[in-house]
Amino acid sequence: MVEIKRKLYKRGSSFETTVPMPLLFAVDKSKKNNVVFKYDPELQKWYLEVEAEK
Repeated sequence: MVEIKRKLYKRGSSFETTVPMPLLFAVDKSKKNNVVFKYDPELQKWYLEVEAEK
């Protein structure tokens, strides 16, 4: 299993983190993209999807 950790940092009134480059290897970085975070309450797991901006 591969594990990637990122710091969670405060920015104004919210918290942010970065998306590591290894997760973006298949994304066309010449286009604008959105990162969508989804939470499955049953499994208590987060998922992220990268989709091209329309």
